[in-house]
Amino acid sequence: MHGIAHWIVYLIGFAAQFFFAGRTAFQWLYSERKHTVTSPAAYWGLSVAGAFLMFIYGVLRDDFPIVLGQLISYFVYLWNLDAKGMWKQLGNVVRAVLILTPVIAVVLLLHDAGRVFDNMFRNENIPLGFVIFGSAGQVIFTLRFIYQWFYSHRRQKSILPAGFWIISLIGSGVILSYGIFRKDPVLILGQTFGFVAYVRNLMIGFKKKDEYEQAVV
Repeated sequence: MHGIAHWIVYLIGFAAQFFFAGRTAFQWLYSERKHTVTSPAAYWGLSVAGAFLMFIYGVLRDDFPIVLGQLISYFVYLWNLDAKGMWKQLGNVVRAVLILTPVIAVVLLLHDAGRVFDNMFRNENIPLGFVIFGSAGQVIFTLRFIYQWFYSHRRQKSILPAGFWIISLIGSGVILSYGIFRKDPVLILGQTFGFVAYVRNLMIGFKKKDEYEQAVV
């Protein structure tokens, strides 16, 4: 990335982190107000917006761990939107755009798979070991939403259980380390803020010991 393109790419990344930080702050404050860990609808709406932009950021940065993480979690966000009754309110056009955009992007990436593979896995700026390390962090971080989906699906409602925050802390620590190596201010800023919120949600959960014990089962 050079010149103005460099700043445009970072602007997209910071915009994505703005939505992610907004979802975390809103969920955190809402939970403080309710004195229990909550899963507000706005959390998932902001998650979709953030993931949409973060996926684009990852593609422009030739950063496979970011692309991988967003692809896996994106459709979990959409399921939670539906569970909260917001999906049908978006309208057919918006729903089609949200579903088709990442699919089209992946198809375009596969169409030029050779160049994409070289940029993401043979990039002189990112040793393969760190690509694997960062990907592992994204997989762990994303597993929190797989866990959340499985936990919520069994109960037929959107919930953020204690296990979600524990996995968040582990994945966030790995991604933060990766971001520091990459000198990526977008990852560093987003994970630092999130780390504090994850700890606080666990603290709120511990105050409701019975709910916490049920959540980690």
